[in-house]
Amino acid sequence: MTEYKWQEAYWSAIFETDWSKMEERVQSAEAALHERKHEFDLDHGGTPEENQAIEDAVRGLSVLRTDAAAWLERQQLEDGSLKHGYLQTLLYRTL
Repeated sequence: MTEYKWQEAYWSAIFETDWSKMEERVQSAEAALHERKHEFDLDHGGTPEENQAIEDAVRGLSVLRTDAAAWLERQQLEDGSLKHGYLQTLLYRTL
């Protein structure tokens, strides 16, 4: 299996179990992917295999980011820090 230098940051995000650290891990992985894509501009696009791996990683991080945002919202609802804003949003939607 081919290893790419951006994969370490990607796997750190994928295997993170502390949801409070997830956003940081996802941002780090996205930065590594962005850096590699920038390098592609300099070396004629990289290999088809790595391009596919990057596309897959970007999709995976997108799902992870959505899951992390949902977790954060649940945490805020549970501790009451989002309740007021959330209720206001519901109120404005019904008006």
